[in-house]
Amino acid sequence: MTIETRPVASQPAARTSGMRRPLLRGAGTPRRRRGNSVANIAGLILAAVFAFPVYWMVNSSFLQTADLRGPNPVFLPLDGTLGQFRKVFANPNFVTAITTSAVVTVLTVLCAVLFAFLAALAVTRFRFLGRKGFILTILVIQMIPAEALFISQFRMLDGWSLTNNVLGLTLLYVAAVVPFTVWMLRGFVAGVPRELEEAAMVDGCSRTRAFFTVVFPLLAPGLVAAGVFGFMQAWNEFTLGLVIMNRPESMTLPVWLRTFTGANQVTDWGGVMAASVILAVPVVAFFMLVQHRMASGLVSGAVKG
Repeated sequence: MTIETRPVASQPAARTSGMRRPLLRGAGTPRRRRGNSVANIAGLILAAVFAFPVYWMVNSSFLQTADLRGPNPVFLPLDGTLGQFRKVFANPNFVTAITTSAVVTVLTVLCAVLFAFLAALAVTRFRFLGRKGFILTILVIQMIPAEALFISQFRMLDGWSLTNNVLGLTLLYVAAVVPFTVWMLRGFVAGVPRELEEAAMVDGCSRTRAFFTVVFPLLAPGLVAAGVFGFMQAWNEFTLGLVIMNRPESMTLPVWLRTFTGANQVTDWGGVMAASVILAVPVVAFFMLVQHRMASGLVSGAVKG
């Protein structure tokens, strides 16, 4: 009995393929690394372009007035001074302006988030007559330019004696912020399954208790994201504040900032830059405080909506 032995034809192919794979990987790695390096360099350049205006604002706030008006730019405040900030704090209307802005911003955020949350809850959880029309109205309102409403808004507040008044300006800010926050929170409310609330009610919770103990904590990222949006809109808004708060003692901080420029005087760029830094600090601090919840809230709203 003889046993025939045949050569295995697949071995050379396997060896050949095994030898080629490292060569392919080695050939592709430098190209991939070059692509990553180019992308990283481009990202750094783009970040520097966006960060340079902020750096220049902070840098200019510490420079002497002579350096600001000189023909050669000064990129490092080696001979820096705090005189520009002292000038800002010594301004008689600074405390009034920052107080007015703070009060208006806090009231706007609280009212806008509360009203928008209740409206988003109503259009998402309940079915009622005119629901689709209400949602369509929210979209249409966001398409109207704000400048088209200035005359009617001013006449309305003037008739109610609410011009140069914190409540009047807050009313307009809330009306401007609520439509977008309703649309934002609607996605978060719709993303929470009804079954969670129903399961809590089966376990003995009332509808109110089930909502606040189960559903409401899941909506916290969305509320934070809506609050950040309302904060930035109210704190940095200029045009409505200029139209409604036209007295020196009732100006908001962005409107007060324009007092450093005038038609018959030289612009005080040191004061403008120092005041701009002060104006930006609360926004940066608030954003750093809630950045984690805001990031998760924006991503969750984009996925759930």
